[in-house]
Amino acid sequence: QVQLVESGGGLVQAGGSLRLSCAASGSIRSINAMAWYRQAPMKQREWVASISSGGTTNYAGSVKGRFTISRDIAKNTVYLQMNSLKPEDTAVYYCHIVVITTTPASISYWGQGTQVTVSS
Repeated sequence: QVQLVESGGGLVQAGGSLRLSCAASGSIRSINAMAWYRQAPMKQREWVASISSGGTTNYAGSVKGRFTISRDIAKNTVYLQMNSLKPEDTAVYYCHIVVITTTPASISYWGQGTQVTVSS
């Protein structure tokens, strides 16, 4: 079994910054892709950013240049540094990780979500 624990959300004024973390623990042999998604009220969940096992990063157009995804392989942790935040960034942010377990098996997991609220 694998557990994901997210942290770092909160309330910030427009133009401010937040850093989200998502730590994975449990029966992990290695971690493949890691990503962040978000879901605003009354909207579908949308992809925000991802980082591959090789370290390649990709971003949604709406956050490119403002958000940075990174990871600490030793800590099985993925981060999302969010700068120049806008009210439209307000959402619940979820991490998503594809884990190679000790079985071995490839299984994807979602974090519990962390609220980010940007005031104007």
